[in-house]
Amino acid sequence: MVGHAVWRETGGGGMYTLFWLDTPTMTARAAPSPAPGSPSQALRAVASEGGSTGRIVASITTAIIERRLAPGTKLVEQQIADVFSVSRTVVRQALNQLSRDRLVTLEPARGAFVATPSVEEARQVFEVRRMVESAMARQLASVITTEQVAQLKAHLREERAAVARSDVPGRTHLLADFHVVLARMLGNEVLAELVADLLSRSQLIALMYQSSHSAEHSQAEHEDIVAALERRDARAAARLMEQHLASVERNLRLDPRAPDLAAILKPRGKG
Repeated sequence: MVGHAVWRETGGGGMYTLFWLDTPTMTARAAPSPAPGSPSQALRAVASEGGSTGRIVASITTAIIERRLAPGTKLVEQQIADVFSVSRTVVRQALNQLSRDRLVTLEPARGAFVATPSVEEARQVFEVRRMVESAMARQLASVITTEQVAQLKAHLREERAAVARSDVPGRTHLLADFHVVLARMLGNEVLAELVADLLSRSQLIALMYQSSHSAEHSQAEHEDIVAALERRDARAAARLMEQHLASVERNLRLDPRAPDLAAILKPRGKG
């Protein structure tokens, strides 16, 4: 990729926006803002509880979730330190935490980079998501309240609106946050954090392997899951969640064919 990502404070109050610096001109252009209210509570908690380190972790994680930071992007310590007005020691703490979360790779003498998950890791992430989230949907169907169903329907309306207006970062965050919202409805913070971590890794995987799973398709599958939850149909909710995640994985290019070099390099016009 040409250029690199940086974060700059916009509007005060600890709110930061991702900027992309195009080289060689080094002209800054703002990345699209997320939809109002879409950042998950999990990321807000990280930012509020961890001080400067938490703000950096939350900012980078949000940029990954919204697919504004691509796999392999170099994360320059000094630039991040300047943006957040902190020392490089604080930045290193944040990068170390992101490394433990498998979102960042630390390379000796080279620095920090947004992680590039392997095909095997991609398969394992989705295998775990199917196991965890299908069981989560099954359990939620037996305990969900009328108020929670109304909350999910409000979330679906936001998803539909973001998809209709082609708000890519907004719809991406809302579609991912749907799964965290379900986990939080069970009142299990450990589960919510696990799902949030798996979602961040899933977004990197989708970027790496060019997911063709459309936002419209994903949103429609969310509608079906909520309908099953509203009926308190545990079996259907679990089945629909598993099918949804299997559909997302199936549309990843995890088995790319080896390129035919002879066909690629053959001069055009020759038989």
